[in-house]
Amino acid sequence: AFLLALIAAPPLSCVAAPVDYELEIAPIFRSYCAGCHNDEDREGDFSLETYAGLRKGGDNGDPLAAGDAGEAPLLRRLLEKRAKPHMPPKDEPQPPAGELALLMRWIADGAGGPEPDTSILEKLVVPEIPPSVAGAEPVTAACRAPGEGGVAVARGGRVELRATPDGPALRHFEGARGKVNALHFSPDGTLLAAATGVAGLAVTAVVWDVASGEIRHTFGGHRDLLFDAEFSPDGTLLATAGYDRVIRIHDVAGGQTLRAIDVHKGAVFDLAWHPSGKVLASASADETVKLWRVSDGVRLDTLNQPQGDQNAVAFTPDGNHVLSAGSDRRLHLWEFVSLDAPALNPMRHARFAHEAAIVAIALSPDGRHLVSAAEDRSLKVWSLPDLVERQGFETQPDIAGVLLASADNASFAAWRMDGTGAEFAIPADGGSPAPIAKTPPVTAPAPIGSDPRALAETEPNSAPSEANAVTLPAEIKGAIGGAGDEDLFRFRAAAGQRLTLEVRAERDQSLLDSVVDVLDADGQPVEQVVLQATRDSWLTFRGKDSSTSDDFRLQNWSEMELNEYLYCNGEVVRLWHYPRGPDSGFRVYPGRGERETCFSTSPLSHALGQPCYTVVALPPGSMPAPNGLPVFRLNHENDDDPQRRFGRDSLLLFTAPRDGDFLARIRDRRGFGGAENFHYTMSLRATRPDFTAAIGGPEAKVPAGGSSEFSITLQRVEGFDGPVRVDLGGLPDGLSASSPVTVEAGQTQAFGLLYASADAPDPDDAADMAVAITATAHIDGREVTKALGGLGNLQLAPPPMLRVRVLAADGGEDPRFEIRPGETISARVRIDRGGYDGIIDFGKDDSGRNLPHGVFVDNIGLNGLLLLEGQSERDFQITASKVARSCDA
Repeated sequence: AFLLALIAAPPLSCVAAPVDYELEIAPIFRSYCAGCHNDEDREGDFSLETYAGLRKGGDNGDPLAAGDAGEAPLLRRLLEKRAKPHMPPKDEPQPPAGELALLMRWIADGAGGPEPDTSILEKLVVPEIPPSVAGAEPVTAACRAPGEGGVAVARGGRVELRATPDGPALRHFEGARGKVNALHFSPDGTLLAAATGVAGLAVTAVVWDVASGEIRHTFGGHRDLLFDAEFSPDGTLLATAGYDRVIRIHDVAGGQTLRAIDVHKGAVFDLAWHPSGKVLASASADETVKLWRVSDGVRLDTLNQPQGDQNAVAFTPDGNHVLSAGSDRRLHLWEFVSLDAPALNPMRHARFAHEAAIVAIALSPDGRHLVSAAEDRSLKVWSLPDLVERQGFETQPDIAGVLLASADNASFAAWRMDGTGAEFAIPADGGSPAPIAKTPPVTAPAPIGSDPRALAETEPNSAPSEANAVTLPAEIKGAIGGAGDEDLFRFRAAAGQRLTLEVRAERDQSLLDSVVDVLDADGQPVEQVVLQATRDSWLTFRGKDSSTSDDFRLQNWSEMELNEYLYCNGEVVRLWHYPRGPDSGFRVYPGRGERETCFSTSPLSHALGQPCYTVVALPPGSMPAPNGLPVFRLNHENDDDPQRRFGRDSLLLFTAPRDGDFLARIRDRRGFGGAENFHYTMSLRATRPDFTAAIGGPEAKVPAGGSSEFSITLQRVEGFDGPVRVDLGGLPDGLSASSPVTVEAGQTQAFGLLYASADAPDPDDAADMAVAITATAHIDGREVTKALGGLGNLQLAPPPMLRVRVLAADGGEDPRFEIRPGETISARVRIDRGGYDGIIDFGKDDSGRNLPHGVFVDNIGLNGLLLLEGQSERDFQITASKVARSCDA
């Protein structure tokens, strides 16, 4: 009977549970399809972001034949590869057989959808993963409420309100989806906004009512993780941005999105409102900071000088500057110049700040200090707006990813990735060594006689104890007697005394390649200057010989400024002029001819790719705070004359740092020697600052009713760096000049014009002889005037064919222009061609000559400033760098 019952019973079967769309099908679509087929991209006019969109289909209609998996185009045409185009593409991850089987069963069962039908990009099914490390969860965001409203702190997705950063929780805010990356209070403190989300999902910004803790608004529209959500200064708008690269502006009261800005090429990591509320700044992984006009989303400027992802951006409280920081390890500061119209905002500083990517910055409420933290666990305080490091704290136990300044400007809180936090005091202003000038300041040295004592070197004198004693001034004749020989001479100097050590060897047909330096009484080098690197770079286009003064093409050159020192393998030069156009590099001082070096360093050859650094000069003995870049300590030593006048002979300018005995040492650079062929004469005397001047353009032919150019070229001697005024007097009847002409401090050339009236008589010999040119300067408190002679045989030439006028940009006739450091203005050049129809060339980087140092014609391109055939006028731009100084008209 038992056996019969078994046979008669119906067969047993396993009934599979229905396929769950949310848990089983949506993850497949999210992994392999939604990247191209979503509500924004709609490749093939097909989006499966929602179930309704999936069933609507695209160009080929419904991709599902519900109930017949074998005929479903989704499987037949795409996933099973039985038709083209293959989907996903062959170079993309492919769904495994198990997931294909699941899709087939879902379709065969009728392809049921979810209830309610929401975007599959808003949900993610992941397993619960317990923390791998015991201890407090890291703080991911924090902000301070206005007045006494307390501090909001987020740990992951939990948000709390506290009275103080380390105090107990007063209120909890619920509803954040995923990790909270930013928190911001509204200006009146009644609302709190959180940027949150889960990577890869459509997310929302959450706005809570602070008093009740209830959610007031959620603002969506983003397709991926949010990194920031900030209220405008008046609290009416909320700006949000994140990994999807889009910035959205929302109306807080109405709860709707007003506009979207989609221009960045990388994730937007941070936002900042200008205090006026008219401009929004965004920092992005595309290595830029962009400035937007909020009213219509127009881009006002792209600050593209950074060299890596920008993780943070801020306006100073006064609205005058923009700051950013990121993976290029630098702090950037721009002057902010325009609220309403597109404009170039000049960079003021780019400080190499940390040895790793900067992850967070915070400004004190008074705008006087900036705190920065980096991936190397470093933590520093900087002064604003000069961006000078005020204090570096000891290496932190972990990265300080969240910084928050106190309301009283006296301290800041730092929360670390290990879950710990601490409070640090902001140091009082001061404490950093001040940069020093190119040349030491003039002091009142003890007098030194003018008649040198003639001395002969006596051996042995290679050790400090054997040094020949000399009394200043002295002229010593000697020789480097053999390989490795060096001669030492002991002299006494008073603090502040300026001395010159000059060697004559090559000029007297000696084989000696001299090196001269100053040691202390014990034979130790005397430090001249401390150079702290502020940014790193390298030569990017061919090397440099030891003479070149132009085409220094440098990596990251846009962060560099005129008159900065550039250190390259022991040589120090100064930047004289920016690269002009796409096929050029910096010029270094003096701007023409052979380059000059600073701090008695010697000109060297440099290879392509040679590392170099912009440096700031600090007093000897300085111990600058570490910034991740080298510190170079230069002693009083010279190989070849820095001004290139004496060939391989040495010239060293020495200022005694204290009263006492010092040693002057001379040797051969190569270690060679030989008594007969390695002779020298070395002078030790008081420094004699001076100059010589030469006039270029004598024997000029000045066109009647026109003008002719002349030049003044200086040779500066032994540290003289001041301005020189050149006066032209006694000009013949009918001739005049742009006089006086001033050669600016530190510069070596200026230009002037000779004018002839239309009825000027041709000057005779007596008129030529009456011209007198003088050059005047103040050197060490005394006026020095030098006669430069005349202009030779002046002649009149026929009237000029071309007549050139420089006008205001609107065509106004007033030729005077006002420009401020860091500003660009427009002007217009107009030509009376006089029948000439060809190209008129005003020059390339020398167009607009005799502008003050740092002021230049700025739009020369590859071909310079031109007027093409038949063209009689054009506009051009004039830019003043931040080093430009005011000058007389």
